[in-house]
Amino acid sequence: MLNQPAPETIAAHSVHAIDEQTGAIAPPLHMATSYARDKDYLLKVPQSYLRYGNATVTHAERVLAALDGGPDAAVFSSGMSAVVTLLDTVPHGAHVVAPSVMYYGTRDWLQRLERLGRVKLTLFDQADPSALALAVRPGVTNLVWIETPANPTWDLIDIRSAADTAHSAGAVLAVDGTCSSPAVTRPLEHGADYVFHSVTKYLNGHSDVLGGALIPRVDDERWQEVHTLRNMTGCILAPFDCWLLIRGIRTLFVRLRAASASAMQIAHHFENHPQLQRVLYPGLKSHPGHHIAQRQMDGFGAMMSICVRGGLLETGRVVRALRVFLPATSLGGVESLAEHRIIVEGPTSSVPDNLIRLSIGIEAVADLIADLEQALAQA
Repeated sequence: MLNQPAPETIAAHSVHAIDEQTGAIAPPLHMATSYARDKDYLLKVPQSYLRYGNATVTHAERVLAALDGGPDAAVFSSGMSAVVTLLDTVPHGAHVVAPSVMYYGTRDWLQRLERLGRVKLTLFDQADPSALALAVRPGVTNLVWIETPANPTWDLIDIRSAADTAHSAGAVLAVDGTCSSPAVTRPLEHGADYVFHSVTKYLNGHSDVLGGALIPRVDDERWQEVHTLRNMTGCILAPFDCWLLIRGIRTLFVRLRAASASAMQIAHHFENHPQLQRVLYPGLKSHPGHHIAQRQMDGFGAMMSICVRGGLLETGRVVRALRVFLPATSLGGVESLAEHRIIVEGPTSSVPDNLIRLSIGIEAVADLIADLEQALAQA
């Protein structure tokens, strides 16, 4: 008897390989926004209107839930709409804990909620293993949000330890898994209560879908509130985008493994480069969080950063000299991207002036190494 399929099989088959009605091996696309009732005025499907979902939306959610090991999933029209929805379940005035270095959109939104008096916020040093425990307030903290690896310094937070800390304080733990995806890290298996993904990134993988997703560890009252908020606000992912997401997920593991192998080669090649101050990549033994990455990651992912010897001016010269790496934001696509991160994040950024974030794609690794070498030589 066949055991539970491996995540690679779940992804490749998009949960169900064959459409039951037609026998098609590619998932069908349902675009309808409204659904007729039968002669008894009963619905044939659970949803009556697209704001509550449809068959294609449900299919995408079933794939995501299966990959992350949760009982359910909810897809959103953007990553930030998923973040905002989960944060909207935090009671007014409650305490939230989050890392100092993380995706700047989430940090900026949390700080906005703090300015409005909506939440009390404590930011902790994600590079300090003891900082999270000192930041939570037993009986007061409602939500702990972490991102691991942390974008764009790639510091590692031990998910199991963070979950224990949050739960002992009476809080829930949410993990941003965007930069690793369930092909590399499955936070629910390590005790997290929620995992968040910007599906725009690795899950879709082709830079042509904007979306977000949340997956819970348990289907409880708070999770039902997430569904209620999404239904009321209408921030659901459109069916065609869900279809593209499913298509992207089918190649997730092969894409990410190829990109991760290239990232490892690039990291080793440039680790002691004379024109670099340092290379930030969890796969390097010199990385301070390498032992955590070994424990909770399946591989080390395809995201890395390099810190140029010099400051803003010299780093800008390097990114402008690149020819294979594209000078664009986002990450997780098949094309390699380079981003002078502080320019993108703006004046509130805590990122060093000399940091370039690299999203490694699936090009020939020799071309990527040569491109970085010539850009550093020109600068």
